[in-house]
Amino acid sequence: MANPAKISKNKDGSLNVPDHPIIPFIEGDGIGPDIWRATEAVIDAAVEKTYGGDRKIEWLELPVGEKGYAQTGNYLPQASLDTIETHVVAIKGPLTTPIGKGIRSLNVAIRQRLDLYACVRPVRYIETVPSPMKFPEKINMVVFRENTEDLYAGIEWASGSDEAVAVADFFKSKMGVDLPPASGIGIKPISPANTKRLVASAIGYALENGFSSVTLMHKGNIMKFTEGAFAQWGYEAARDQFADRTITEAQLYDRYDGKAPEGTVVIKDRIADMLFQQVLLRPEEYGVIATPNLNGDYISDALAAQVGGLGMAPGANIGDVCAVFEATHGTAPKYTGLDKVNPGSLILSGAMMLDYMGWKEAGSAVRDAVQAAVKARRVTYDLARQIEGAQEVKCSQFAAAIVGQMK
Repeated sequence: MANPAKISKNKDGSLNVPDHPIIPFIEGDGIGPDIWRATEAVIDAAVEKTYGGDRKIEWLELPVGEKGYAQTGNYLPQASLDTIETHVVAIKGPLTTPIGKGIRSLNVAIRQRLDLYACVRPVRYIETVPSPMKFPEKINMVVFRENTEDLYAGIEWASGSDEAVAVADFFKSKMGVDLPPASGIGIKPISPANTKRLVASAIGYALENGFSSVTLMHKGNIMKFTEGAFAQWGYEAARDQFADRTITEAQLYDRYDGKAPEGTVVIKDRIADMLFQQVLLRPEEYGVIATPNLNGDYISDALAAQVGGLGMAPGANIGDVCAVFEATHGTAPKYTGLDKVNPGSLILSGAMMLDYMGWKEAGSAVRDAVQAAVKARRVTYDLARQIEGAQEVKCSQFAAAIVGQMK
């Protein structure tokens, strides 16, 4: 086998993935070490069983979070960010945000400092997982959530602060806007460039993965120049970059009698509150959803609840230079070191990572084995207490059960 080497990117955005790639990982805090060990075992087994030893991942640990602080005095060392950037693909467990250390969120800081502008959250039902829905198998959606602006820009000032008073005075004197006394103030920026690159990535994903539509989720009936503009710029991105492969919903019915031409994606938009109804009542009508930051935060978690919760919800943060795949839940510190919690979110994020690398056979092997293990009812406590006849196993045992299901 060739020596380990970095993944690299071509000018067109495609990846050069060696047979023995070096992939950085961040173990994470709290339950992070437990779920990472489980994930590493499953991913390694999938690669080995799928490619018969011709391919293998060389894992490279990065000190971030509590381990980063212990080793370097910095919760988010620049060297770790540089390593992710130069290696193109990385995976991470959940991180604790240090209290009073000047960082609002380590997870958000990683996304912003690496310009990982698309938070990608696939939501698909795993048979046997308890769900509040009557027909959870109809849910197969992928949320593309903008990661760098809207509320994630973090532009706000506290009630009574000098900055808030100055902003309020500016609004009153220059804009004729009178704010309530002592208001806390936040700014919600949404830009054409950042919107268009997000929507373009969502459309590209839909085309590559066989989704029939991309829905632009927004609250443009109220916030016309931010959320409404998001929808307008989304349509422009489709028209300017994918003219021959996209049609609008109006065109679908006016020109094609409701039947989209083969190989095209329908671009449509929905008001945010209405879409929450639609994904409950008519989930089969929605595939990829592109959304500003806050809407995406809400709907991705709501969709995860429809298929059983965040414990089995994968996620990724993807930019033009690099991508970081991650568990979508928190650190659950009360379970630290107990080998107890469900590693499914990080394992399925690892499957997303394998897909992204072009190792889709291995990614499918992971998902199929997770489904088989759940169906066999050998699951961690969170699922065992809800699944009739289930056997509760530890985090590491669940990973072993998944590996045991691989063909």
